Amino acid sequence: MENEKEIATSNAEMVTISRAEYDELKLQNQWLLEQLGLAKKRQFGSSSERIQEELVDQLSFSFNEAEAYGTKAATAEQVAVKAYERKRQSGSVTDIVPEGTPTEVVEHRLSEEELICTSCGTIMEEIGKEFHRSLKMEPARIWIQEDVYYTYACRKCEQETDEANILKTPKEPVLCPGSFASAKAVAHIMTQKFVMYSPLYRLEQEFNREGLKLSRQTMANWILNASDTWLRPVYDVLHRSLCLEPVLHGDETTLQVLKESGKAATSKSYMWLYRNSGYAESPIVLYEYQPSRRAAHAEEFLNGFSGWLHADGYQGYHKLPGNIRVVGC
Repeated sequence: MENEKEIATSNAEMVTISRAEYDELKLQNQWLLEQLGLAKKRQFGSSSERIQEELVDQLSFSFNEAEAYGTKAATAEQVAVKAYERKRQSGSVTDIVPEGTPTEVVEHRLSEEELICTSCGTIMEEIGKEFHRSLKMEPARIWIQEDVYYTYACRKCEQETDEANILKTPKEPVLCPGSFASAKAVAHIMTQKFVMYSPLYRLEQEFNREGLKLSRQTMANWILNASDTWLRPVYDVLHRSLCLEPVLHGDETTLQVLKESGKAATSKSYMWLYRNSGYAESPIVLYEYQPSRRAAHAEEFLNGFSGWLHADGYQGYHKLPGNIRVVGC
């Protein structure tokens, strides 16, 4: 057996990598083993254990996320390991920026005094140049857009009839009447909150550091106003289209609402989810918040739907009207 191991080792292809790359592979292997262990515990462990592990996992990545993903600089020390296929690591900034990203060229030249040869006093000539590209970033640009709408009058009509024919430039619709909010500003705030999971108080602090005194109350009003005025009609159209589908999927999950009239902060509320089949031409996924798990909420949402509803064993779905046939998910 020992001879076989030696032969196998001697026949194995070897490659030389740096100590930093070797440490990175060890870190990746350790991370994969930890994820495997967590997956087993989440699948077979109790609910309290799963919740605690997920919380610890989130806190750890909030605290030492940079250390977990970062790698040390390469050193001269080399480590020999078996050959393996590695993804090509991006070594150029042009590999990561989107197409069409502008390039600002900054030329660094010597002054006329510095170009004088120290040996003979002759002016040196340019014989070559080197390039170094770096990625530059700056905070979001803030500016005020002032729309000026002009009014026109026909002077001839005014002279002949003493009444001027008035013509005004049509105004663009405003996002929130009586507010200085714009679609770009609200879209940025909503993206940061709902896509990047940044609370409004953090956005308020970030804007304050940039000199923008925008309160979280103002941002909250913008979000609510824009949602009711512009997003609710889109939601209603999708809702009507969803109820015309022959096959739907439904489910609900618990959540806590801290400030809700008539309910304690520790009580359960529910987020209901409905979507069409994965074979539908255009996927539609809609969420609906409700303070309880009553079957009447699903019946009201699915008003007008007739077909197959894939759901779990919750008895509320089986209390729906007869035109909705509930099947196991």
